[in-house]
Amino acid sequence: MIPFDRYAEKRARAAASVQALVSVRSEGLALEKSTSNLFRHREGSAGRRLDLREFRHVIRVDEQCRTAEVEALTTYEELVRETLPFQLMPAVVPQLKSITVGGAIAGIGIESSSFRYGFVHETMRELDVLLPDGRIVTATADNDHRELFFGFPNSYGTLGYALRTVIDLIPIKPFVRLTHRRFTDPDRYFDAMAEACRAGEADFVDGTMFDERTLYLTTGAFADQAEWLSDYTYLQMYYRSVTEKTTDYLITDDYLWRWDTDWFWCSKHFLLQYPIMRRLWGKERLNSTAYWKLWKRAHASPVAQLALKVIRGRQESVIQDVEIPIEQAPRFARFFNERIGITPVWLCPVAARDPSRTYGLYPMEPRTLYVNFGFWDTVKSRHQDEGYFNRLVEAAVRDLHGHKSLYSTSYYSRDEFDRLYNGDAYRRLKGRYDPENRLKSLYEKCVLKL
Repeated sequence: MIPFDRYAEKRARAAASVQALVSVRSEGLALEKSTSNLFRHREGSAGRRLDLREFRHVIRVDEQCRTAEVEALTTYEELVRETLPFQLMPAVVPQLKSITVGGAIAGIGIESSSFRYGFVHETMRELDVLLPDGRIVTATADNDHRELFFGFPNSYGTLGYALRTVIDLIPIKPFVRLTHRRFTDPDRYFDAMAEACRAGEADFVDGTMFDERTLYLTTGAFADQAEWLSDYTYLQMYYRSVTEKTTDYLITDDYLWRWDTDWFWCSKHFLLQYPIMRRLWGKERLNSTAYWKLWKRAHASPVAQLALKVIRGRQESVIQDVEIPIEQAPRFARFFNERIGITPVWLCPVAARDPSRTYGLYPMEPRTLYVNFGFWDTVKSRHQDEGYFNRLVEAAVRDLHGHKSLYSTSYYSRDEFDRLYNGDAYRRLKGRYDPENRLKSLYEKCVLKL
């Protein structure tokens, strides 16, 4: 951890850097940071780059208030490392160690405690934002910048850059006891998921869909003792254990990172479903940070892209997270298995933590339980136009009154994007906090990939 004075020094330097950039150029600022959870490739910016990578430390853990004050580019791996000794954890810990706190706020973070605590941004109490003119404002739910507090989530660095936040922590126990239940009917499955969320006995709820007739519901509860302990940090794969065990135990730290070792199941693209390859790869490289670096290098290399195209044929990347009202989730599951066919799929329930609050750029029905469907793979594309399968997903999500995260590719028209992501509210925010349009707009960044 670092003292607040150190943060204040860095904050002053960042503000001065932006003011210097603004003095020589009025538009085109771009944020450079060491980690990112974006799966869309933007064109290179012609603007000067602002390096905020030094904002990666925990400032304070307040055991009594159960809060953590943290710099925004701190990874959740580092934050959890600092909170666990206090028997506390962030109320929502996104699935991968490499995700940053600020990234999860600006880009809609979720995990298996979200049925109770909502998205990551619903656990924040205040936020320091570096604006495009070099000013730094502190936004809370009830101060003069409340509009920014509720509008920053889903803004993806188009209104300003998060520097510091205060987030809620929750108490933990040493272990998590897991129960995996198999279902063969989507209607019964999502009814059971809703009941698990209502019952209040579980601390964590999520699931895995292997196909329309093979769905697993996983509930987790903190425990003081464990009958045994499983280890999915090396040779054993967590996602396979879901189908092999009905009950399991993990230490809490391992539970939080159960998906990280194999990037959910995407490590299969590196042939790491085979034990011999895992041994050759090495335990220290079985993590999302290593996979992410390789993924970025492969997609930045024309030679690698050509080789993949020759080996696999024409394919479309379908990497998305969408939220569907749970009443409509069986319909989406059937559509997805029939028209898209990617397996497995992660399923995670989420509901508003406080129904009286509305986060303007990602509006959710306040008293509705949603299911996040997370799918990350490619689909063979023969004669379809570019984006065909992603557009199918977008249409289904719209028809079922759901929402789609913007960390990956999107194909909306401007009018539809405005309707879905509250364009009027966004323009008000842009007019107040970036009136000179020094940063790209949300549509430019997330759809046009400028």
